[in-house]
Amino acid sequence: MDVWSHPELAAAVAADDWGAVFRAYRKLTGLSQTKLGERVGLVQPDVSDIERGRRRVTSSEVRRRIVAGLRIPRDLHSADRARAAGPVPALSLPDTAPDVDLLARLTSAVDASHRVDAASLDWLDRLLAEHRRAEDFIGSRPLMDVMRRQLRTVMDLHGGARGALADRVVRLASEHAQFLAWMSSDQGDTAAALAWYDRSHEWALEAGDANMAATTLSMKAHMAWGAGRGTRCVRLAEAARWSAPGTSLGVQGMAVQMAARGHALNGDAGAARRLLDEAQTLISRASGHPEDEPVWMYFYDETWFTLQHGMAAMHLREWHEAVDHLTAGLGALPDEYRRDRSWFRSCLAHALAGAGEAAQAASVALATIPDADAVGRPHAWNELHTTAALLMRGGAREARDVVDALGQYG
Repeated sequence: MDVWSHPELAAAVAADDWGAVFRAYRKLTGLSQTKLGERVGLVQPDVSDIERGRRRVTSSEVRRRIVAGLRIPRDLHSADRARAAGPVPALSLPDTAPDVDLLARLTSAVDASHRVDAASLDWLDRLLAEHRRAEDFIGSRPLMDVMRRQLRTVMDLHGGARGALADRVVRLASEHAQFLAWMSSDQGDTAAALAWYDRSHEWALEAGDANMAATTLSMKAHMAWGAGRGTRCVRLAEAARWSAPGTSLGVQGMAVQMAARGHALNGDAGAARRLLDEAQTLISRASGHPEDEPVWMYFYDETWFTLQHGMAAMHLREWHEAVDHLTAGLGALPDEYRRDRSWFRSCLAHALAGAGEAAQAASVALATIPDADAVGRPHAWNELHTTAALLMRGGAREARDVVDALGQYG
């Protein structure tokens, strides 16, 4: 009997529930967690964590290995990708997502006799900028509640704002929603992230902020990329370009490189490299005029593009090219970007393992684990587990050190 004809397995793949896939597959085949892990390139503790729901499969590399290792029929996982490329279905939003009529409910409760001045909004702009910088170092976990309260403060000001100041309040609310979306995504709360991005996009359009409207679409493309959905990533990145004309060079460059990474994820090297060249030109031009970029693009420069180029090379399995770009980018990345250093260093460990440089991969992974744990970024953690699995599959003697270290922080 073909196990993939079993409805329980087919339903688990369709739901993108890899824990259920593992449990059902092992029940039908009698495989142990260790043997199943050998098929998909995961160590036994990782298989156990996925089955128990303690770890989610968000890495496209891990997803591909599962599909290949378990020989999941194309019609099952291709259908899943086709659904993912279509419109986002209606969401049942968690408590961390915005209320349906948040704007109307809060603004109607504010005493309209209160007047908002430009100095107050300038202060809130500076406060948001400081929180963004803080998140670069401490990660998103400590800031979620703070930023939700801060957004409510912004919304409370809307009832007393008039004319251009009212537009500024809506723009500021859009920026807060975008930041909350980013942090929700960083913590693996996909539903809340999508809801906040949608709200940010709506408010950006209301405020006439083309740069933020485009940025929200690029960041949704980033989420699609992180979920292994290359086609959706490309479509959203393209929408970021054509749906919001008049955006800055940096915002355009971000959208183009996101499309490039989507094509790389799909294995289309030609399209990926063509768009990477275009993005390089845009971002180089933007770097010459940083004053023309929106404030939230403070981090996005040629260093970040070099790192993103390395990510695209990883998807194309150009391991040595990926190592070169990631090494160069990390060498220029300031220390205050602790969260991103842990992320890109975990990617470098993965690329080194892919290139067959086991000792270097293990060394980078071991040095990265404490920071990845401290800033609480699930994506970095997944890359480190992927590195451990690759080292195990290659029979590297250093693999056990990485597995043991991950277990200590587990």
